[in-house]
Amino acid sequence: MTKDIIQDCIDTDLAGIEVDLDLRDWLTEWWKPLPKGGWHAPIVLVNGKIISQGRALNRGVLTQTVIEAATSETPIEGNHIFGKATCPHCVRAKGYLAQADVPNQYYDVVKDTRALYEMLARVKPIIGPKTPVTVPQIWIDGTYIGGADALKEVLGLAEVVPNPDRGQCSLSPGKGQGHRTPAQSSRQVAG
Repeated sequence: MTKDIIQDCIDTDLAGIEVDLDLRDWLTEWWKPLPKGGWHAPIVLVNGKIISQGRALNRGVLTQTVIEAATSETPIEGNHIFGKATCPHCVRAKGYLAQADVPNQYYDVVKDTRALYEMLARVKPIIGPKTPVTVPQIWIDGTYIGGADALKEVLGLAEVVPNPDRGQCSLSPGKGQGHRTPAQSSRQVAG
């Protein structure tokens, strides 16, 4: 079963990533994984580290480990935004990129497991192991930017100007026609 999981994972989750698969017969080479701590078949190693032994392989662990290894060897190029559909900051960041006419590749980390693991593998070395990872995570021309606010600053976009004609729900307190100051409101109630 482990062999089937590995092959399916390579064919689907890891498609496009070069994986050198080396299957060994346990009965004839049982002693080789001993120095690495491998005692119970099946034993799965990635880059010389045991990621699973003694039970069926968790494909998420395999996917994450291989992607971490691949991203450490392959720098990111181009413009990339890792986000999720329900995140207002991700929507804002996509809007900034559209406003600045910057072509980019968007990845939804909720729907795309590979994108999630790639984002984590790329951002954790930058922000540190204890800092929580939020979205969006953005790279422009292969350089890490950060989130939506940092992107806006890098792109040099101006602040959005409030429009009092849009009514009470403008971006800031209104100053247009129909707006009342606290003094005007209290006079109206008293008088």
